[in-house]
Amino acid sequence: MTLRLKTLPAFSAAVAALAIARPALAQAPAVSTLPVQTAAQAADLRLRTDWAWSARYREANATDVVGTVKPRIVLMGDSITQGWYDLDRAFFTPGRIGRGIGGQTTSQMLLRFRQDVIDLNPQVVQIMAGTNDIAGNTGPMTDEQIQANFRSMVEMAQAHGIRVILASIPPADLFPWRPGLDTGPRIQRINAWLRTYAAKTGSVYADYWTAMKGTGLGAREGLTSDHVHPTPAGYEVMNKVAEAAFTQALALPAPRPLAAARIP
Repeated sequence: MTLRLKTLPAFSAAVAALAIARPALAQAPAVSTLPVQTAAQAADLRLRTDWAWSARYREANATDVVGTVKPRIVLMGDSITQGWYDLDRAFFTPGRIGRGIGGQTTSQMLLRFRQDVIDLNPQVVQIMAGTNDIAGNTGPMTDEQIQANFRSMVEMAQAHGIRVILASIPPADLFPWRPGLDTGPRIQRINAWLRTYAAKTGSVYADYWTAMKGTGLGAREGLTSDHVHPTPAGYEVMNKVAEAAFTQALALPAPRPLAAARIP
């Protein structure tokens, strides 16, 4: 007598499902891949983990300190200084060090001023900042707050015997990433303060604004790519102003370091 096993409906359905799913399972990747991090995501993460991007030049600083050619002039700044190095490497002769980071405000530069300037022990530092403060990149900033950050950087530099060049904010009649801001008058106002403060502190004022200004309160046509960031032609104009400022600063007696600044 032959026994017939009845096929259970649920069991048959499960077997059929596995048979259908098998090809799909075989084609699935063995290891899942994470999505590539975008530049915006990386910047957002950095703002939450290294707000001043102190790590940006950490390796370069370590190399420059022990190099055979010691840093003589450090250019501290934002994207205008960073672009200077990117577009005109020839200007950065041995001993000239670029420490620009795009988008930064004076508050961020102040936080990284020790490792990116003082610890390099240069003879001169040029500080070019203010554009992104006016834009509010890290929040609203009053003129007094911007001035306080400049004061702190100048005081730190001079306390360590470093001569200071205060660079004007270059002319800009608009900021593409902050439409609607009336940029020109405020740039003029901060530049006027920088000129006066430079004279009071024995610093050099580098007037890039006058050298680059066109009609109105913006830069001359062809000197910027977007009303803010210089083109190679713009940096050619800036080079002449910078060279004169470097010569003037190096001719000044070095500030007398504070006793506290000499304590390791």
